[in-house]
Amino acid sequence: MKALVYYGTKNAKVEEVSTPEVTKGTVKVKVEYAGICGTDLHEYMHKSFVTADKMILGHEFTGEVVEVGEGVTRFKSGDRVAVEPIWGCGKCASCKKGNYNTCPNMESYGIHEDGGFAEYIVVKEENVFVLPESLSYELAALVEPTAVVLHAVRNSEFRVGDKVAVFGAGPIGLLLSETLRAAGASKIFVVEVNEKRRELAKEMGADVVIDPSKEDAVKSIQEMTNGGVDVAYDAAGIEVTFNSALDCTKPNGEFMVVSVFSKPVSYHPATQLITEKKITASLGYNHIFGEVIDLLAKGSINAGPVITNKIGLDDIIEEGFDKLIEDKSECKILVSPK
Repeated sequence: MKALVYYGTKNAKVEEVSTPEVTKGTVKVKVEYAGICGTDLHEYMHKSFVTADKMILGHEFTGEVVEVGEGVTRFKSGDRVAVEPIWGCGKCASCKKGNYNTCPNMESYGIHEDGGFAEYIVVKEENVFVLPESLSYELAALVEPTAVVLHAVRNSEFRVGDKVAVFGAGPIGLLLSETLRAAGASKIFVVEVNEKRRELAKEMGADVVIDPSKEDAVKSIQEMTNGGVDVAYDAAGIEVTFNSALDCTKPNGEFMVVSVFSKPVSYHPATQLITEKKITASLGYNHIFGEVIDLLAKGSINAGPVITNKIGLDDIIEEGFDKLIEDKSECKILVSPK
C-alpha cells in the first residue's frame, strides 16, 4: 500500500509499504481522509515525539472497515468509522480515574504506532466509533480536533452567557470559537493576525475579530467588556498570546492554555496574584469521541469552514506540510489516499 513514511526532521516520503494485517481484537480501516495537525507539522519540522526510526504519521483520520480480527463483534466490513488515536497504560493513577489523556505513558497512532497517512491502518477495536450516515467523511476527519476543543470548554469554568476570548485562529482556535458559540457564549472575541483566518473566525462563531498588528487587543477587549472576559483561551502558543490572554481576563476569571508551546514563556506572577486570575490547561480529551460525533452529525457545531483544502496523498509534502508552513491562510488540509 501507499503511505507517508517519516524518517526524521524534514525527511518524509510517500512510498510503498506492506499492508498491515488484522490480529485478535483489531480492525482494518480503509482510510478516506486524514487531517494534517499542528503536531504533524511540528514533528515534520523538529523530530521530538516519534522515537522509532520510521513511522507513518497521521492521527486525525476516518474511513471504512474492510476486515475485522478474531473476537471483534461490534464492527463489520462496510462500517463507516472514526478512530480515537490515543490510549493510556490503564494502570497509572490518571488512567484509573479515566484520565488516560494525562497518562505518563500515553500513546497514539501516528506517533507511537503507524498512523492514518496511508491507504489502510489496523487499530484496536476499542478505539473505533461508528459514524451515522448523516456525517460525511470530511467532517468525520474533524472529530479528533473538535474533541480537543470540547474537552477544553468542558474543563474550563465557562458558563452559558459568559464573555470569552480566543487567541489564535488556526484550526483549534476556529473550532473553539464555534464550539463556544454553540455552548452559549454571549460575546466571543478572536484575536488573529492573518486576514483569511479572521474571515473564517467571523464565519465560525466570533462576534468581534481583532488584528493585533493594528490595534491593542487587550485594551480593546477590556473596553468592550468593562474590564475583561470571563474566560480566555490561548490557541496560538507563543509568549505574546499567553500574556495578552491573561491580561484580558477579568479579575477572578480564568485563562486556559489549549495550545502546545514550543518555547518557555515569562510572565509576572503579580499580575495573577493581585487579581486572583486562574491559569489552567487542557490536554487532548478523554471519553468524549461519541459525543463529538453526535454534535457534528446534528450540525450543532459547524466545523466545515475550517477545511480549506483537500489533497491526494502523493501531494502531502508540497501541497500539505510545506503549504501549511508557508501559507498561514490555510487551516485544515485533508489528505485522501485515493
